[in-house]
Amino acid sequence: MKRLLAVLAAIAATVLLTPIPANAHPLGNFTVNHFHGLRLLPDRIEDNAVIDEAEIPTLQQRGEVDRSGDGVADNGELADYARRTCAALAADVRIEVGGHPVAWRVDASSFAYRPGAANLLTGRTECQLSAQVDLHGAATVRLTDAHRTDRIGWHEITATGAGVGLQNPTVPATSVSDALRSYPDDLLSSPLDQRSVTLRTTADGAAHGAAASAAIANAGPVTRALGGLSNRLNDLTGADHLTPLAGLLAIALALTLGAGHALLPGHGKTVMAAYIAGRRGSYRDAFAVGATVTATHTGGVLLLGLLLTAVASIAGEAVLGWLGVLSGLIIAVVGATLLRSAMNRPAAVAVDRPLAHVAAGVHGHDQSGHHHHHAHPHGPETHHHGQPMGRRGLVGLGIAGGLVPSPSALIVLLSAIALGRTWFGVLLVVAYGVGMAAILTATGLLLVHVHGRLAHHIDALSGRAATITPRITAVLVLLVGIVLVIRAAQPLM
Repeated sequence: MKRLLAVLAAIAATVLLTPIPANAHPLGNFTVNHFHGLRLLPDRIEDNAVIDEAEIPTLQQRGEVDRSGDGVADNGELADYARRTCAALAADVRIEVGGHPVAWRVDASSFAYRPGAANLLTGRTECQLSAQVDLHGAATVRLTDAHRTDRIGWHEITATGAGVGLQNPTVPATSVSDALRSYPDDLLSSPLDQRSVTLRTTADGAAHGAAASAAIANAGPVTRALGGLSNRLNDLTGADHLTPLAGLLAIALALTLGAGHALLPGHGKTVMAAYIAGRRGSYRDAFAVGATVTATHTGGVLLLGLLLTAVASIAGEAVLGWLGVLSGLIIAVVGATLLRSAMNRPAAVAVDRPLAHVAAGVHGHDQSGHHHHHAHPHGPETHHHGQPMGRRGLVGLGIAGGLVPSPSALIVLLSAIALGRTWFGVLLVVAYGVGMAAILTATGLLLVHVHGRLAHHIDALSGRAATITPRITAVLVLLVGIVLVIRAAQPLM
């Protein structure tokens, strides 16, 4: 076993230390990315417009391209899809000169598939648009992209003048992504979001002021590292031939990615810490959270994968957003229930009984299902009525932590299904969930251990402090849930 582990470690190090290509799309595999390359001339405006669809949207719209349903998109179907897409784009991209709308004309269109992550395809549509205008004098030109606003992605605009001067243009003259062909390496989570621009032309035809540069925030080192690992996993999953050794390495990468994903902000670690501290949880509580996270995340990925492949009109990122709202609501409900129980709880009597023994006390159940600690006749202990929610609260936190499926786990599943390896995709999704659960469980175990070591000091607090602490815990859980709801709901508005 030691030799096998050493061999696997050497192989993993070789794979992981090899230079890693950047992710195809900064926001992941759900994105629909837009580029507008504007060129202003005295008699017209030209727009080299590009729509770059990531793997999941491309997979969803395959039926719109292959209308014959024979599984192969021929040149005629590709050209027809390009014409329809560019016509819709021309209708949705508004151009105004001096406050008056101008109609676009589609001069050329094309659509092609390109290789994507995990042996899936991405789609690229190019539209050459033009609008007849008079820009011989000073004018104000405004462009607004309202095409497919329900989809997240990279939105970039550039502008140049040919015989027309631009007054302090607010967008750059050259594309930082080469018109969506090559995204910057370190932008895995911080895409451009330029959806509109106002340009002012000069009467003398000369440029005034330098063009603005693209304002881009770089992703952190942890995000870049996880992106690199995700690319490696995609390469292994999408390989034409899957060897047993490659399969083992893929499982190891899925476990690592799940663990790394759980280390990022979110997933209820803070809430779980507050809950376990306030409830005086046990080691069994920590394992309950981990098991629930694994089951919820695995089931969520499988269901969402089935939904996305069955319904082309569903925007995956919108589903993730609503699941994020639901996750926050669950946490808020847990917090509200904790607060209600803490407010109704009488003052606790301080004791010198160890915390672990108190946490392991006998639980009773009333008809409403609430837990109550009952005093034992031997020795003193803290007597709490109305124990808040019990294990149901921990299960709720576990569901909230695993409810939002990871896009990287989803793309692995879809790739495996496309290659006829559904069982392997499910195995990788389970491994991903186990990796997440391992971190959350370890966090819970550490908290329980630390809390147990501090039990004597905690139980020595005055009765009033022991009464206030559960209320503070409940308020913290409630506030975190509300914040998560607001953050998840903002992109949906």
